[in-house]
Amino acid sequence: MPRMSLLSSPLLLGFEEVERLVDRVGKGSDGYPPYNIERIGARNGPNGASAPEMLRITLAVAGFKRSQLEITVEDNQLVIRGRQEEDKSREYIYRGIAARQFVKTFVLADGIEVKAAELSDGMLRIDLVKREPERAVRKVEIKSDL
Repeated sequence: MPRMSLLSSPLLLGFEEVERLVDRVGKGSDGYPPYNIERIGARNGPNGASAPEMLRITLAVAGFKRSQLEITVEDNQLVIRGRQEEDKSREYIYRGIAARQFVKTFVLADGIEVKAAELSDGMLRIDLVKREPERAVRKVEIKSDL
């Protein structure tokens, strides 16, 4: 029996890719590294004009160097990868901190752009800006078969 989804309504056309993205993100979330997402609300800029809304993703990546982290945007997905190598020269009596790899994926809505990224004190901060899409109304001509 096929499963029903929220996007299976006949009134929602062309949302198959969104459904695949939601499925992919749901399967790949293991909680490491821990992260926060905060809204840095829309602010009024000079001359009273409102600035676009900002979002900030903060990941706790203690032990990772900048060269071991990679941030890419692929098909409206923000992908953060961390790769650590084992230090073979060390002999551990007890090892509670493992060298780990991770991939963390966030799906970005249309209009959200990555503005900047910064690594400081073991925290990776990624700032996003949410631009308001232009609203366009277009009239569609109805042709007659006469």
